[in-house]
Amino acid sequence: MKISNIEQGILKRFKITTLGCKVNQAESEAIAQDLMSADWTAASDSEKADVCIVNTCTVTQKASMQSRQAVRRAIRNHPQARIVVTGCYAQTSPEDIRSIDGVHYIVGQGEKHDIGHIARASGEEPSDSAVCICGDISQQRPFESLSMPAVFTNSRTRPFLKIQDGCDAFCTYCIVPYARGRSRSMPLENILHRIEQLAGAGYHEVVLTGIHLGAYGHDLTPGTHLAQLLKRIQAAGPIDRVRLSSIEPFELTPDVIDRVAGSEMFCRHFHIPLQSGDDGILKKMGRPYSRRDFENLINNIHRRMPDAAIGVDTLIGFPGEGDAAFDHTYDLIAALPISYLHVFPFSVRPGTAAEKFANKIEPGVAKKRCERMRKLGNEKRIHFYRQFIGRTRKILVESRRDTASGLLKGTTSNYLPVLMDAGDELKNSIVDAKIEKLEGNKLFGVLHNQR
Repeated sequence: MKISNIEQGILKRFKITTLGCKVNQAESEAIAQDLMSADWTAASDSEKADVCIVNTCTVTQKASMQSRQAVRRAIRNHPQARIVVTGCYAQTSPEDIRSIDGVHYIVGQGEKHDIGHIARASGEEPSDSAVCICGDISQQRPFESLSMPAVFTNSRTRPFLKIQDGCDAFCTYCIVPYARGRSRSMPLENILHRIEQLAGAGYHEVVLTGIHLGAYGHDLTPGTHLAQLLKRIQAAGPIDRVRLSSIEPFELTPDVIDRVAGSEMFCRHFHIPLQSGDDGILKKMGRPYSRRDFENLINNIHRRMPDAAIGVDTLIGFPGEGDAAFDHTYDLIAALPISYLHVFPFSVRPGTAAEKFANKIEPGVAKKRCERMRKLGNEKRIHFYRQFIGRTRKILVESRRDTASGLLKGTTSNYLPVLMDAGDELKNSIVDAKIEKLEGNKLFGVLHNQR
C-alpha cells in the first residue's frame, strides 16, 4: 500500500495520540517538533492525517486496553495513513500490536528518536505484517534525548522537560523497568540550557519529569543528585517557576525539601507515590520505606511549607491486602495533610514478580475499596482548596480557556486550579489574583487590580 498524499507531496499532516505519563507527553511533543521541522503540520480533528503515531502506555491492564483501542481508532479514522505505534506497550508487547491489522510500524523506546524519519519515509508499505523496530531497552545507554520543542503543539503553558528515563527499582508489581530500561539522566548543563531555551521562547514554568525523577544524576560521571540540580537551577535563575513531577518518598530528601522551601522559584507541590500504608504490603511490593517513614515525610513537608500541595498515589487490591491492610492505608491518608489522591486498582502485569503472588483480591472488593479511597481523596482536595479562599496567590494563566465556563484558567505554585473572568491578553502570564469562592470542586478568582 502506498501513502498517495505523501508520494505526491500534497499533504503532510500528522496526528499523535498520547496515553499515560508526563514522560510520554514530553516525548510526543519532541516527535511533533521533529515532524514540524520538516514542514509537516498537525492535523486538526476534522482533517485526515498522512501519519498517525500512537504513543502507548502499559502501566495497567486498562492502559494496555486503551492503547489497543487508540491504535484501532487511528486505523479506522485515518484509513490511508501510515500507522506507527510506539511507547511502553509497544516495547513490552509488540506481538499484541502486530496482531492488529493495519499497523505499519512498531517502534521501541530506544528507537523513538527515529520516528520522525520513519513517518516521513515514502514507498511501499508492508502488506502482510508490521515492521517491528524494538531493541533491548535494558541495554540502552546513555540518556537518549529527543529534540525539545521550541513551541509546544498543544499550546501547553507549563511544558514538561524529561531529564531522566528508566528505573532500577523493580517493584514487584511494576512493568516500567522492563518497558523503559535502566535509570539514565540528562547531563546537568544540558538541562540548564534547555530551561533557558524554554524561557527564551516565552514560557514561565517548566515541569521537570522522569520515570524515576529522584534517581536523577546517579548514573552520571561525576555523579550528582536532584538537590544539586535544583541548586544549580536556582543559581542560574533561568525561568520563573520550576515544578517537580512525581518523586519517590525515599528520594524526597531533606536537601530537596529545603531547596524547594527556600526559593519561590520552586513550586510548592509534591506528588509522592505511597502505594500502601501497610508495612507488610509495602514489603511485598518491594517498596523500601515504612508507614512511619511516609508519615514523618509528609508531616515534615507540611511543617516546612503549610501551603504546599501534597498529592499521593495509592495502589489498591494488591495480593494479600486484607481488610486490615487496606484500613491501614485509608487511616494513614485520612490522618495526614494530603491535598489529593490518585487511586489505582492493582493490575497484574505479565513478567513481574507479583504475577505469581497468591491471595489475589476479588475485583469487586478492590473496586469498592477504590471507591472509598476516591471519596476520601475528593474530601481531601476540597478541604485543601477551602484553605485559600480569600487569599491572594500568583497564578500562571494558561493559553486556553476553560471549555465549560469560557473563563481563563490558571495554576498556582501549590497546584490550585483557578478560573478568572479576564481578557486574552493575560494568557501565558503570571498575575496576582484573589481566590474568592469555591463552587463544587472549582475555585474562582478575581484579578488583584480589579478589586
